[in-house]
Amino acid sequence: MSKLWSSYRYLILRRLTQITILVLYFGANAWGWKILEGNLSASKLFGIVPMSDPYAVLQMVAAGAVVAIDLLLGVAVIALFYFIVGGRAFCSWVCPINMVTDSASYLRRLLDIDRAQTTKQPITRGVRYWVLGLSLIVSAFMGIAAFEFVSPISMMHRGIVFGMGFGWAAIALIFLFDLFVLKNGWCGHVCPLGGFYSLLGKFSFIRVHHTEEHCTLCMKCKVVCPEKQVLHMIGKESLPVLSGECTNCARCIEVCDDDALRFSIRDFIQNKKMGE
Repeated sequence: MSKLWSSYRYLILRRLTQITILVLYFGANAWGWKILEGNLSASKLFGIVPMSDPYAVLQMVAAGAVVAIDLLLGVAVIALFYFIVGGRAFCSWVCPINMVTDSASYLRRLLDIDRAQTTKQPITRGVRYWVLGLSLIVSAFMGIAAFEFVSPISMMHRGIVFGMGFGWAAIALIFLFDLFVLKNGWCGHVCPLGGFYSLLGKFSFIRVHHTEEHCTLCMKCKVVCPEKQVLHMIGKESLPVLSGECTNCARCIEVCDDDALRFSIRDFIQNKKMGE
């Protein structure tokens, strides 16, 4: 039992966090709970603390909307939170689509689809940044928050809280895309929200740290990592993961039998010396 917990502790905690957040939103809508009201774009915690998705608000600004003070306060709260824990922690600890893409990734490994697919990847990870920029341009021209209008994240969240409707189609498409077309395709290559939080995550405090002298090069970490390019130091040197694209999902920490990976608090002074 202890071995099972050690190997899946962060995954279990992530699922509990994601499901609890959805239950609280559902409870607010169905039973009037005052714990977490609203949606993933704009919420209130205990009816007092505003929380706003900075990317959604940025689209609103691009669309020409006048942003209320409570939305701006909500942006500050969320930006500060993810500045501490890591921007893309949203992707692995909060976003409901993560449960869909993780399922596709697991099944992809089980069916050994990666080995069967020998062709070049159809798109690069940089596409999400182009989609991010395009969403702001479209928002400005159309006068709406463009990505929020078509976001499968919002569709799934609204579907679970208010009733699924056509949200199932978006979820199915993402699952099949990740399973058969491109490994970690949606979250790792397309999603502009992930791209936005990657930019924010460059400056976050909590990091995965690699200790080279403990590493036996088993490469289990790279097999499970949804952004394996961030583990470029494996087998080379002891370094923290400084890329904002790391989701802080901690799967690499769980599967490492050598205790070569762990969470640490970023040392900005030491990191600066490394970059010199």
